[in-house]
Amino acid sequence: MRNNAFQEFMSVKFRRLLSGDPDGVPPWLDIIADGDKPGYFLPTDAPWVVHRDFGTLVGGVRALLMQALHPGTLAGVAQHSRYEQDALGRLSGTIRWLTTTTFGSVDAVAGEASRVNRLHDRVRGKYETSSGETRSYRAADTDLLLWVHAAFTDSFLTAHELFAWREIPGGADAYVSQWRRSVEPLGLDHAPASRAELDDYISRCLADGTLRVDATTLRVVKFIRKPPLPMGARMAYRVLFAAAVASLRPEVQRMLGLKALPMWFIQPFTRGSLKFLNLLIGPESPIEEGAIRRLQRIGVLEPN
Repeated sequence: MRNNAFQEFMSVKFRRLLSGDPDGVPPWLDIIADGDKPGYFLPTDAPWVVHRDFGTLVGGVRALLMQALHPGTLAGVAQHSRYEQDALGRLSGTIRWLTTTTFGSVDAVAGEASRVNRLHDRVRGKYETSSGETRSYRAADTDLLLWVHAAFTDSFLTAHELFAWREIPGGADAYVSQWRRSVEPLGLDHAPASRAELDDYISRCLADGTLRVDATTLRVVKFIRKPPLPMGARMAYRVLFAAAVASLRPEVQRMLGLKALPMWFIQPFTRGSLKFLNLLIGPESPIEEGAIRRLQRIGVLEPN
């Protein structure tokens, strides 16, 4: 139970912003809470621990900045996404995939992967590589899926290590190895299996010219810096953006033309801000609670 009515009020406002639901109840809550099967992960697994924490707020911003470096994924966003007109709608779609895959049953994950794959089928076109070659692409291409997954995994892991406060079961390698399962239903079966493999893949992409920055990249980054958020959320978002920039590799900061605040300042400030947010809205999560109730109902977890 929450401590007071104000905490409940703030929690609803926060969840309304992320889910797009006027009551603050994610429309996919029932999908996660229902069913008679376990999912990919349990509360003791690394992805569950990382994705339930508030470090994900920084990780999501960081992932968007990294994904914009690949001309193929950038083309998909620029040519097919209405991110400038419906930024929060796009955000809620990503959160739906993340939370369903982390906390849902295997049937819920299969259904969500089918939804994402149908969306990917419509995303195709052409883009220019760093060498000037014009290349056709589909969102389901494994090289694009791999970059999106690597940017996501690296960002959520790095943000958790820097700005969250719960220990990751099994450490970074466990998170990378376990979370790679999330993209198998999307058609990617060769994602990095350890932190070292993930770091090596990103380093190779930076060194071999796969990644680049052009005018479209800078326009997307400008939008990520100042999205059309409600007035009350803008100050908090500035902290998240500053933390995301500071957590990027220095070479990525330079490519994107972003200047980072010193880590000695931004790390404790962001941690304090996220802990204050946790206190403000309370630690309860309807999504996680629904998943735990399902696992208790089917006998995977013992009732409290």
